[in-house]
Amino acid sequence: MFHLVTSVPLQAGGGFLYWAVIFFVLAIVAAAVGARGVAGISMEVARIFVLIFIILAIVSLLL
Repeated sequence: MFHLVTSVPLQAGGGFLYWAVIFFVLAIVAAAVGARGVAGISMEVARIFVLIFIILAIVSLLL
């Protein structure tokens, strides 16, 4: 009879921080194995994901 209504906060791209950590770990493993090209690319992708996460976090705090 009763319907529980929950409000979900507006979240755009909540997985960016998760994927940044995944690529960071991949870069660490690749650097340990000696694959410097893969490590460099993974660190760049992780850096971009962290920047996107920070930008989206600031925008969501302002809204």
